[in-house]
Amino acid sequence: MARFTLPRDIYHGKGALETLKTFKGKKAIICVGGGSMKRGGFLDRAQKYLEEAGMEVRIFEGIESDPSVETVMRGAEVMLEFEPDWIVAIGGGSPIDAAKAMWIKYEYPDCTFEDMCKIFGIPELRHKAHFCAISSTSGTATEVTAFSIITDYARGTKYPIADFEITPDVAIVDPELAETMPKKLVAHTGMDAMTHAIEAYVSTANCDYTDPLAIHAIEMIQADLVDSYNGDMAARDRMHNAQCLAGMAFSNALLGIVHSMAHKTGAVFADFGAHIIHGAANAMYLPKVIAFNAKDETAKKRYGVIADYMHLGGKDDDEKVALLIAYLRKMNDDLNIPHCIGHYGKDSYPTEQGFVPEEVFLERLPGIAARALEDACTGSNPRQPSQEEMEKLLKCCYYDTEVDF
Repeated sequence: MARFTLPRDIYHGKGALETLKTFKGKKAIICVGGGSMKRGGFLDRAQKYLEEAGMEVRIFEGIESDPSVETVMRGAEVMLEFEPDWIVAIGGGSPIDAAKAMWIKYEYPDCTFEDMCKIFGIPELRHKAHFCAISSTSGTATEVTAFSIITDYARGTKYPIADFEITPDVAIVDPELAETMPKKLVAHTGMDAMTHAIEAYVSTANCDYTDPLAIHAIEMIQADLVDSYNGDMAARDRMHNAQCLAGMAFSNALLGIVHSMAHKTGAVFADFGAHIIHGAANAMYLPKVIAFNAKDETAKKRYGVIADYMHLGGKDDDEKVALLIAYLRKMNDDLNIPHCIGHYGKDSYPTEQGFVPEEVFLERLPGIAARALEDACTGSNPRQPSQEEMEKLLKCCYYDTEVDF
């Protein structure tokens, strides 16, 4: 038996934010990140709509990119004091992910972060509050997923929280919010969405319910991401739907080692002055992982199907895989994303010498590989790597060398 879970309600299209007017409750807390939602007027509108619905509203703001365990605990304390019956998270993946984790702690104050990280081990929520997620970026799709990514800065590691309990009750997918994204964010979130769809399609947990979502998302991203990056707002609006479809697919089909590696490399070099941004990490690692996974015949066939839907050509699956890899690398070029860690600059753009020194990468490599193997996303990857293979794969992602094993 398998399970397919989505938010009960998904409101989409321009003006969908107004749905907040219809919510029933006494108190709502809005969780938000930096200033973009405030500058664009969306935070004020969300507050006004909830107040029109008759609720007292409190705002918890300043949730950082790559939200920390400490931020989660601080937000949960505010919720325990305020006692909202609606948690409304608005913005990119970071505030929504943080609010999901706060929700767990609010409902179960004795729950530790370690408890939250037990895969599909969260007790039943919704005794105190329901959850609404409003996405402003077109990539993470956390507004429809059973996942949250929280960073433990003391360990330099990102941890996925995975449980259908944290799937939002309501998702609002209003493309007006996504039109505020800066160009770099369009690129990174877009390739995050492409990775979600491709990994979901080849995951060992794929099924008839997830495959159509994944494939259509891939087709839409292929058609619209680069145009969205170059300022086409109609394409930007369509990308907001595409990333949501990809999220519906991967929340139920799960992911693979592209994400495992991205989670474990994202913050581990922070002492050298930067993070490897999640979407950029996925974009760099995806072609390498496809080459690795394609040694598995079932995965190779499914990559071939993806290539067919993308109309890439190829006389057999080996050619189709090679064409798919080449296409994704060209997308990275078009989006100004590096091909490897060795050329990843502090600003995330390609550079001759990246911010991660070779000797530091090699020194930390065994630990990164070991943690990637333990990541929640590794179990559903179509080919299970050994410690040695994971280290070799990560080296390919550092040097941009061919995966021939």
